[in-house]
Amino acid sequence: MKRTLFSMIVLVVISTMTYAQTDKEAVTATAMDYIEGTANGDIERIKRAFTETAALYGVNGDGSMRYIPIDKYVTYFKPGEKNDRKGKIVAIDIVNNAANVKIEILSGDWKYTDFLLLLKLKEGWKIVNKSYTRVKVR
Repeated sequence: MKRTLFSMIVLVVISTMTYAQTDKEAVTATAMDYIEGTANGDIERIKRAFTETAALYGVNGDGSMRYIPIDKYVTYFKPGEKNDRKGKIVAIDIVNNAANVKIEILSGDWKYTDFLLLLKLKEGWKIVNKSYTRVKVR
């Protein structure tokens, strides 16, 4: 009886670890669609990463909020045109069906820090919002 109970506990722990790893891989893949899509002008990858109603939020020079709907944001990139953007994932935090990903992107004289909010929807992990800031590095 003890051996059976122990085996069941081990199976539950292993399946939970596998589930968490699968979610981390899927969240990472979504974040990489965003990073690599914007770096390479791959509009389909950018669109695949975000929900259709996603938006980007930043702060204008006068301190007011900047709002960019995703359909406008994708127009900033030319299909197939590579950009001077080098991004990396800094942190991932996942709880159940919600995740937060911190990304740093170097682009020209600027370092952008992006905070992506993702939800696990029926079609998979999608970015629902992005908040960002930037600092001059050169």
